[in-house]
Amino acid sequence: MEVSAANVGAIRVLQVRGRLDHSQAKDFEAALAPHLADCTPEGSPLVLDFSGVVYISSVGLRVLLLAAKQVKAQQGRIAIAALTPIVTEVFQVSHFNLVLSVFPDVAAAVAELAP
Repeated sequence: MEVSAANVGAIRVLQVRGRLDHSQAKDFEAALAPHLADCTPEGSPLVLDFSGVVYISSVGLRVLLLAAKQVKAQQGRIAIAALTPIVTEVFQVSHFNLVLSVFPDVAAAVAELAP
């Protein structure tokens, strides 16, 4: 699992690649933490680019659930974009599309979250 960050205007975009399973969840959580801390009304909205995520387990979903709760408590904004077909299916079955705003691509997510 790899995570890289870039800014698109005022929006922080994290590109996530690989598998989000039991063996990678702690690393993903640690990589996500500093960006979540900055995801406040005064900070940067956050877009998770999942175009490179080939698999997500329940442990990976748990990390996303905790992230969404933290951002909501901080009154920040977070979205997820470009889900692969397998991850899309997991999101639909688990109703995670109700937990996080899901967009077809990063450009659509950035346009929605832009100030």
